[in-house]
Amino acid sequence: MSRTVAVIGGGITGVTTAYALAQRGVNVTLIERHRYAAMETSYANGGQLSASHAEVWNHKATVLNALKWMARRDAPLLLHPWPSWHKLSWFAQFLAAMPGYERNTIATARMAIAAREHLFAWAEQENIDFDHRRAGILHVYRDQRGFERAAGVSRLLAQGGLQRRAVTLTEMRAIEPALQGNFYGGYYTDSDSTGDIHKFTSGLADACVRLGVPCRYGAQVTALAREHGKVRVSMDGDSTVFDAVIICAGTASRAMAAMLGDHVNVYPVKGYSITVQLDDAASRAAAPSISLLDDATKLVSSRLGEDRLRVAGTAEFNGVNHDIRADRIRPLLQWVEQCFPGINTRKVIPWAGLRPMLPAMLPKVGPGKAPGVYYNTGHGHLGWTLAAATAEMVAQQVAAMAQD
Repeated sequence: MSRTVAVIGGGITGVTTAYALAQRGVNVTLIERHRYAAMETSYANGGQLSASHAEVWNHKATVLNALKWMARRDAPLLLHPWPSWHKLSWFAQFLAAMPGYERNTIATARMAIAAREHLFAWAEQENIDFDHRRAGILHVYRDQRGFERAAGVSRLLAQGGLQRRAVTLTEMRAIEPALQGNFYGGYYTDSDSTGDIHKFTSGLADACVRLGVPCRYGAQVTALAREHGKVRVSMDGDSTVFDAVIICAGTASRAMAAMLGDHVNVYPVKGYSITVQLDDAASRAAAPSISLLDDATKLVSSRLGEDRLRVAGTAEFNGVNHDIRADRIRPLLQWVEQCFPGINTRKVIPWAGLRPMLPAMLPKVGPGKAPGVYYNTGHGHLGWTLAAATAEMVAQQVAAMAQD
Protein backbone atom coordinates (compact mmCIF):
# COMPACT_ATOMS: atom_id res chain seq x y z
CA MET A 1 0.00 0.00 0.00
CA SER A 2 1.34 3.46 -0.89
CA ARG A 3 2.00 5.84 1.95
CA THR A 4 -0.56 8.59 2.52
CA VAL A 5 0.13 12.29 2.91
CA ALA A 6 -2.20 15.08 4.03
CA VAL A 7 -1.61 18.68 2.96
CA ILE A 8 -3.41 21.06 5.29
CA GLY A 9 -4.28 24.38 3.68
CA GLY A 10 -5.76 25.18 0.28
CA GLY A 11 -4.00 28.47 -0.42
CA ILE A 12 -1.14 28.95 -2.86
CA THR A 13 1.38 27.00 -0.75
CA GLY A 14 -0.93 24.09 -0.01
CA VAL A 15 -2.22 23.68 -3.56
CA THR A 16 1.24 23.91 -5.13
CA THR A 17 2.50 21.37 -2.57
CA ALA A 18 -0.34 18.95 -3.30
CA TYR A 19 0.25 19.34 -7.03
CA ALA A 20 4.01 18.77 -6.74
CA LEU A 21 3.36 15.61 -4.71
CA ALA A 22 0.68 14.34 -7.11
CA GLN A 23 3.08 14.77 -10.02
CA ARG A 24 5.46 12.45 -8.18
CA GLY A 25 2.76 9.81 -7.73
CA VAL A 26 2.34 10.37 -4.00
CA ASN A 27 -1.03 9.47 -2.46
CA VAL A 28 -1.92 12.97 -1.25
CA THR A 29 -5.11 14.46 0.21
CA LEU A 30 -5.71 18.23 0.29
CA ILE A 31 -7.61 19.56 3.31
CA GLU A 32 -9.06 23.08 3.30
CA ARG A 33 -11.50 24.65 5.74
CA HIS A 34 -13.20 26.84 3.13
CA ARG A 35 -15.57 25.65 0.45
CA TYR A 36 -13.05 26.46 -2.28
CA ALA A 37 -9.30 26.87 -2.69
CA ALA A 38 -7.58 30.26 -2.35
CA MET A 39 -10.25 32.02 -0.29
CA GLU A 40 -8.03 33.78 2.27
CA THR A 41 -4.57 35.32 1.75
CA SER A 42 -4.41 33.83 -1.75
CA TYR A 43 -7.56 35.64 -2.82
CA ALA A 44 -6.68 39.23 -3.77
CA ASN A 45 -3.03 40.06 -3.17
CA GLY A 46 -0.91 42.55 -5.11
CA GLY A 47 -0.40 40.16 -8.01
CA GLN A 48 3.36 40.55 -8.27
CA LEU A 49 5.66 37.60 -8.96
CA SER A 50 8.50 39.73 -7.73
CA ALA A 51 12.00 38.45 -7.16
CA SER A 52 12.88 42.15 -7.14
CA HIS A 53 10.92 42.48 -3.88
CA ALA A 54 12.99 39.81 -2.11
CA GLU A 55 14.56 42.16 0.43
CA VAL A 56 13.72 40.95 3.94
CA TRP A 57 12.41 43.48 6.46
CA ASN A 58 14.99 42.84 9.21
CA HIS A 59 16.67 46.21 8.76
CA LYS A 60 17.00 49.22 11.03
CA ALA A 61 15.08 51.34 8.51
CA THR A 62 12.00 49.13 9.03
CA VAL A 63 12.24 49.45 12.82
CA LEU A 64 12.66 53.24 12.68
CA ASN A 65 9.73 53.61 10.30
CA ALA A 66 7.50 51.44 12.49
CA LEU A 67 8.24 53.62 15.51
CA LYS A 68 7.85 56.85 13.53
CA TRP A 69 4.51 55.80 12.06
CA MET A 70 2.85 54.45 15.24
CA ALA A 71 0.67 57.58 15.60
CA ARG A 72 -0.52 57.47 11.97
CA ARG A 73 -3.62 55.38 11.37
CA ASP A 74 -2.91 55.40 7.61
CA ALA A 75 0.80 54.53 7.92
CA PRO A 76 2.32 52.04 5.45
CA LEU A 77 3.46 49.98 8.43
CA LEU A 78 1.17 50.15 11.46
CA LEU A 79 2.31 48.61 14.74
CA HIS A 80 -0.47 48.56 17.30
CA PRO A 81 1.07 49.29 20.72
CA TRP A 82 -1.23 46.88 22.58
CA PRO A 83 1.12 44.11 23.74
CA SER A 84 0.69 40.36 23.57
CA TRP A 85 3.14 37.60 24.32
CA HIS A 86 2.98 36.43 20.70
CA LYS A 87 3.73 39.89 19.33
CA LEU A 88 6.55 40.56 21.79
CA SER A 89 8.22 37.19 21.17
CA TRP A 90 7.89 37.67 17.40
CA PHE A 91 9.54 41.10 17.46
CA ALA A 92 12.31 39.86 19.75
CA GLN A 93 13.14 37.19 17.19
CA PHE A 94 12.75 39.73 14.37
CA LEU A 95 15.40 41.96 15.96
CA ALA A 96 17.64 38.97 16.65
CA ALA A 97 17.50 38.09 12.92
CA MET A 98 18.78 41.50 11.79
CA PRO A 99 22.41 40.30 11.41
CA GLY A 100 21.12 37.87 8.75
CA TYR A 101 19.56 40.63 6.64
CA GLU A 102 21.97 40.34 3.69
CA ARG A 103 22.20 36.54 3.73
CA ASN A 104 18.44 36.11 3.92
CA THR A 105 17.75 38.66 1.18
CA ILE A 106 20.11 36.81 -1.16
CA ALA A 107 18.56 33.45 -0.27
CA THR A 108 15.05 34.79 -0.90
CA ALA A 109 16.06 36.15 -4.32
CA ARG A 110 17.46 32.76 -5.32
CA MET A 111 14.29 31.02 -4.19
CA ALA A 112 12.11 33.48 -6.12
CA ILE A 113 14.05 32.91 -9.33
CA ALA A 114 13.79 29.14 -8.93
CA ALA A 115 10.03 29.41 -8.39
CA ARG A 116 9.42 30.99 -11.80
CA GLU A 117 10.48 27.92 -13.77
CA HIS A 118 8.03 25.65 -11.96
CA LEU A 119 5.09 28.04 -11.87
CA PHE A 120 5.30 28.95 -15.56
CA ALA A 121 5.68 25.29 -16.55
CA TRP A 122 2.68 24.22 -14.44
CA ALA A 123 0.48 26.96 -15.87
CA GLU A 124 1.37 25.93 -19.42
CA GLN A 125 1.02 22.21 -18.73
CA GLU A 126 -2.41 22.63 -17.11
CA ASN A 127 -3.57 25.42 -19.42
CA ILE A 128 -4.28 27.83 -16.56
CA ASP A 129 -5.33 31.35 -17.56
CA PHE A 130 -4.38 33.64 -14.68
CA ASP A 131 -3.94 36.99 -16.44
CA HIS A 132 -0.21 36.45 -16.57
CA ARG A 133 1.66 39.54 -17.76
CA ARG A 134 5.42 39.25 -18.35
CA ALA A 135 6.17 42.97 -18.62
CA GLY A 136 8.52 43.43 -15.66
CA ILE A 137 8.19 45.42 -12.44
CA LEU A 138 9.23 49.05 -11.99
CA HIS A 139 10.26 50.25 -8.52
CA VAL A 140 9.83 54.02 -8.23
CA TYR A 141 11.50 56.36 -5.75
CA ARG A 142 10.46 59.88 -4.83
CA ASP A 143 13.79 61.10 -3.45
CA GLN A 144 17.50 60.56 -3.84
CA ARG A 145 17.89 58.89 -0.46
CA GLY A 146 15.47 56.09 -1.29
CA PHE A 147 16.96 55.65 -4.75
CA GLU A 148 20.50 55.36 -3.38
CA ARG A 149 19.45 52.86 -0.71
CA ALA A 150 17.88 50.78 -3.49
CA ALA A 151 21.28 50.54 -5.14
CA GLY A 152 22.53 48.55 -2.16
CA VAL A 153 19.51 46.27 -2.32
CA SER A 154 20.16 45.73 -6.03
CA ARG A 155 23.68 44.56 -5.27
CA LEU A 156 22.28 41.94 -2.87
CA LEU A 157 19.71 40.82 -5.42
CA ALA A 158 22.49 40.47 -7.99
CA GLN A 159 24.30 38.09 -5.63
CA GLY A 160 21.11 36.04 -5.64
CA GLY A 161 21.13 35.96 -9.45
CA LEU A 162 18.63 38.75 -10.17
CA GLN A 163 19.47 41.66 -12.41
CA ARG A 164 17.52 44.90 -12.11
CA ARG A 165 18.71 48.13 -13.66
CA ALA A 166 18.57 51.71 -12.53
CA VAL A 167 16.44 53.96 -14.74
CA THR A 168 16.24 57.72 -14.98
CA LEU A 169 13.01 59.67 -14.71
CA THR A 170 12.91 59.91 -18.51
CA GLU A 171 13.34 56.16 -18.83
CA MET A 172 10.62 55.61 -16.21
CA ARG A 173 8.20 57.67 -18.26
CA ALA A 174 9.07 55.62 -21.33
CA ILE A 175 8.51 52.34 -19.47
CA GLU A 176 5.19 53.49 -17.99
CA PRO A 177 3.84 56.64 -19.69
CA ALA A 178 0.63 56.63 -17.63
CA LEU A 179 2.41 57.30 -14.32
CA GLN A 180 1.90 60.83 -12.96
CA GLY A 181 3.67 62.57 -10.06
CA ASN A 182 7.07 63.71 -8.89
CA PHE A 183 9.71 61.00 -8.77
CA TYR A 184 13.50 60.91 -8.58
CA GLY A 185 14.23 57.67 -10.43
CA GLY A 186 13.60 53.96 -10.43
CA TYR A 187 14.78 50.38 -10.83
CA TYR A 188 13.33 48.11 -13.47
CA THR A 189 13.32 44.30 -13.41
CA ASP A 190 12.23 43.02 -16.80
CA SER A 191 12.28 39.35 -15.70
CA ASP A 192 9.54 39.83 -13.09
CA SER A 193 5.86 39.38 -13.91
CA THR A 194 2.33 39.56 -12.51
CA GLY A 195 -0.80 37.44 -12.37
CA ASP A 196 -4.00 36.70 -10.50
CA ILE A 197 -3.13 34.42 -7.58
CA HIS A 198 -6.73 33.33 -7.06
CA LYS A 199 -7.18 32.28 -10.69
CA PHE A 200 -3.89 30.38 -10.68
CA THR A 201 -4.48 28.60 -7.38
CA SER A 202 -8.03 27.66 -8.35
CA GLY A 203 -6.82 26.35 -11.70
CA LEU A 204 -4.06 24.31 -10.11
CA ALA A 205 -6.51 22.92 -7.55
CA ASP A 206 -8.65 21.70 -10.46
CA ALA A 207 -5.52 20.11 -11.92
CA CYS A 208 -4.96 18.30 -8.61
CA VAL A 209 -8.44 16.80 -8.91
CA ARG A 210 -7.65 15.62 -12.44
CA LEU A 211 -4.54 13.95 -11.04
CA GLY A 212 -6.69 12.05 -8.55
CA VAL A 213 -6.10 14.16 -5.43
CA PRO A 214 -9.04 13.99 -2.98
CA CYS A 215 -9.78 17.61 -2.00
CA ARG A 216 -11.65 17.81 1.29
CA TYR A 217 -13.10 21.31 1.21
CA GLY A 218 -15.12 22.69 4.11
CA ALA A 219 -13.11 20.50 6.50
CA GLN A 220 -11.98 22.29 9.65
CA VAL A 221 -8.98 20.63 11.29
CA THR A 222 -9.70 20.49 15.02
CA ALA A 223 -6.78 18.41 16.27
CA LEU A 224 -3.48 16.90 15.15
CA ALA A 225 -1.75 14.12 17.07
CA ARG A 226 1.32 11.98 16.58
CA GLU A 227 0.44 8.30 16.64
CA HIS A 228 3.00 5.49 16.28
CA GLY A 229 5.13 7.40 13.78
CA LYS A 230 2.09 8.66 11.90
CA VAL A 231 -0.24 11.65 12.30
CA ARG A 232 -3.92 11.60 13.15
CA VAL A 233 -5.87 14.48 11.61
CA SER A 234 -9.22 15.21 13.26
CA MET A 235 -11.79 17.18 11.26
CA ASP A 236 -15.26 18.08 12.52
CA GLY A 237 -15.84 14.84 14.42
CA ASP A 238 -14.05 12.66 11.87
CA SER A 239 -10.43 11.57 11.98
CA THR A 240 -7.97 9.95 9.60
CA VAL A 241 -4.44 8.67 10.17
CA PHE A 242 -1.86 9.66 7.55
CA ASP A 243 1.73 8.55 7.17
CA ALA A 244 2.74 12.21 6.89
CA VAL A 245 1.23 15.66 7.14
CA ILE A 246 2.43 18.93 5.61
CA ILE A 247 1.27 22.11 7.34
CA CYS A 248 0.59 24.81 4.75
CA ALA A 249 -2.04 26.58 6.81
CA GLY A 250 -0.88 30.19 6.73
CA THR A 251 -1.51 32.03 9.98
CA ALA A 252 -3.11 28.90 11.49
CA SER A 253 0.23 27.06 11.17
CA ARG A 254 1.47 28.21 14.57
CA ALA A 255 -1.38 26.58 16.47
CA MET A 256 -1.18 23.40 14.37
CA ALA A 257 2.57 23.17 14.90
CA ALA A 258 2.07 23.42 18.66
CA MET A 259 -0.24 20.39 18.53
CA LEU A 260 2.64 18.46 16.96
CA GLY A 261 5.33 19.64 19.36
CA ASP A 262 6.88 22.31 17.13
CA HIS A 263 7.30 26.06 17.57
CA VAL A 264 6.60 27.87 14.29
CA ASN A 265 6.31 31.51 15.24
CA VAL A 266 4.08 32.74 12.42
CA TYR A 267 2.50 36.14 13.04
CA PRO A 268 -0.53 37.43 11.07
CA VAL A 269 0.48 40.67 9.32
CA LYS A 270 -2.56 42.22 7.70
CA GLY A 271 -2.32 43.63 4.19
CA TYR A 272 -4.96 45.44 2.19
CA SER A 273 -5.83 45.65 -1.48
CA ILE A 274 -8.33 47.29 -3.78
CA THR A 275 -9.41 46.06 -7.18
CA VAL A 276 -10.38 48.93 -9.46
CA GLN A 277 -12.75 47.96 -12.25
CA LEU A 278 -11.66 49.60 -15.51
CA ASP A 279 -15.08 49.54 -17.10
CA ASP A 280 -14.66 52.38 -19.60
CA ALA A 281 -12.17 52.95 -22.38
CA ALA A 282 -10.76 56.11 -20.79
CA SER A 283 -9.92 54.28 -17.56
CA ARG A 284 -8.30 51.41 -19.42
CA ALA A 285 -6.16 53.88 -21.37
CA ALA A 286 -5.18 55.79 -18.21
CA ALA A 287 -4.25 52.68 -16.19
CA PRO A 288 -0.66 51.39 -16.04
CA SER A 289 0.43 48.42 -18.12
CA ILE A 290 3.61 47.88 -16.10
CA SER A 291 3.52 46.63 -12.53
CA LEU A 292 4.78 49.21 -10.03
CA LEU A 293 6.15 49.38 -6.51
CA ASP A 294 6.17 52.83 -4.93
CA ASP A 295 8.85 52.81 -2.25
CA ALA A 296 7.54 55.84 -0.35
CA THR A 297 4.02 54.51 0.10
CA LYS A 298 4.97 50.80 0.08
CA LEU A 299 2.18 50.15 -2.41
CA VAL A 300 2.23 47.87 -5.45
CA SER A 301 0.00 47.80 -8.50
CA SER A 302 -0.67 45.12 -11.11
CA ARG A 303 -2.81 45.16 -14.22
CA LEU A 304 -4.93 42.01 -14.24
CA GLY A 305 -6.28 41.54 -17.72
CA GLU A 306 -7.61 44.61 -19.49
CA ASP A 307 -10.34 45.60 -17.07
CA ARG A 308 -8.86 45.32 -13.56
CA LEU A 309 -6.17 47.20 -11.65
CA ARG A 310 -5.05 45.69 -8.34
CA VAL A 311 -3.37 47.99 -5.79
CA ALA A 312 -2.09 46.47 -2.55
CA GLY A 313 0.21 47.05 0.36
CA THR A 314 0.53 48.23 3.95
CA ALA A 315 1.43 46.04 6.91
CA GLU A 316 -0.63 46.03 10.08
CA PHE A 317 0.48 44.18 13.24
CA ASN A 318 -2.81 43.68 15.09
CA GLY A 319 -3.14 39.94 15.68
CA VAL A 320 -5.84 37.85 14.01
CA ASN A 321 -8.10 40.59 12.71
CA HIS A 322 -9.84 40.50 9.32
CA ASP A 323 -11.57 43.86 9.57
CA ILE A 324 -11.37 46.03 6.45
CA ARG A 325 -10.72 49.51 7.82
CA ALA A 326 -11.68 52.56 5.76
CA ASP A 327 -8.68 54.53 7.01
CA ARG A 328 -6.35 51.80 5.72
CA ILE A 329 -8.10 51.50 2.35
CA ARG A 330 -8.18 55.26 1.74
CA PRO A 331 -4.41 55.64 1.00
CA LEU A 332 -4.66 52.97 -1.72
CA LEU A 333 -7.51 54.80 -3.41
CA GLN A 334 -5.75 58.15 -3.08
CA TRP A 335 -2.63 56.67 -4.66
CA VAL A 336 -4.61 55.64 -7.73
CA GLU A 337 -6.24 59.05 -8.00
CA GLN A 338 -2.92 60.87 -7.67
CA CYS A 339 -0.73 58.65 -9.87
CA PHE A 340 -3.38 57.77 -12.47
CA PRO A 341 -5.94 60.59 -12.37
CA GLY A 342 -7.67 59.46 -15.55
CA ILE A 343 -8.97 56.26 -13.92
CA ASN A 344 -12.62 56.24 -12.90
CA THR A 345 -12.70 55.01 -9.28
CA ARG A 346 -16.47 54.64 -8.85
CA LYS A 347 -16.23 50.83 -8.73
CA VAL A 348 -13.61 49.64 -6.26
CA ILE A 349 -13.57 46.35 -4.31
CA PRO A 350 -11.64 46.45 -0.99
CA TRP A 351 -10.06 43.38 0.62
CA ALA A 352 -7.80 42.45 3.53
CA GLY A 353 -5.74 39.32 4.16
CA LEU A 354 -3.37 38.04 6.84
CA ARG A 355 0.16 37.31 5.65
CA PRO A 356 1.83 34.49 7.60
CA MET A 357 5.22 35.95 8.57
CA LEU A 358 8.13 34.38 10.42
CA PRO A 359 10.58 36.65 12.25
CA ALA A 360 13.55 36.03 9.93
CA MET A 361 11.28 36.52 6.88
CA LEU A 362 12.20 33.13 5.41
CA PRO A 363 9.53 30.41 5.11
CA LYS A 364 9.80 27.21 7.11
CA VAL A 365 10.18 24.41 4.59
CA GLY A 366 10.93 20.87 5.67
CA PRO A 367 10.50 18.41 8.52
CA GLY A 368 9.39 19.08 12.08
CA LYS A 369 10.66 17.30 15.16
CA ALA A 370 8.41 14.26 14.85
CA PRO A 371 8.56 11.70 12.04
CA GLY A 372 6.03 12.36 9.31
CA VAL A 373 5.57 16.07 10.15
CA TYR A 374 6.54 18.66 7.54
CA TYR A 375 6.01 22.39 7.00
CA ASN A 376 5.68 24.73 4.07
CA THR A 377 4.53 27.96 5.64
CA GLY A 378 5.50 31.46 6.75
CA HIS A 379 6.09 33.04 3.32
CA GLY A 380 4.94 36.48 4.43
CA HIS A 381 4.44 38.96 1.62
CA LEU A 382 6.08 36.64 -0.92
CA GLY A 383 3.85 33.57 -0.90
CA TRP A 384 2.82 34.06 -4.54
CA THR A 385 6.44 34.63 -5.54
CA LEU A 386 8.03 31.73 -3.62
CA ALA A 387 5.36 29.03 -3.42
CA ALA A 388 6.30 27.00 -6.47
CA ALA A 389 9.90 26.66 -5.28
CA THR A 390 9.08 25.73 -1.69
CA ALA A 391 6.43 23.27 -2.89
CA GLU A 392 9.07 21.50 -4.95
CA MET A 393 11.49 21.50 -2.03
CA VAL A 394 9.10 19.90 0.45
CA ALA A 395 7.62 17.54 -2.16
CA GLN A 396 11.07 16.13 -2.89
CA GLN A 397 11.61 15.44 0.82
CA VAL A 398 8.20 13.85 1.35
CA ALA A 399 8.36 11.79 -1.85
CA ALA A 400 11.70 10.38 -0.72
CA MET A 401 10.09 9.47 2.62
CA ALA A 402 7.18 7.81 0.84
CA GLN A 403 9.55 5.56 -1.09
CA ASP A 404 11.35 4.31 2.02
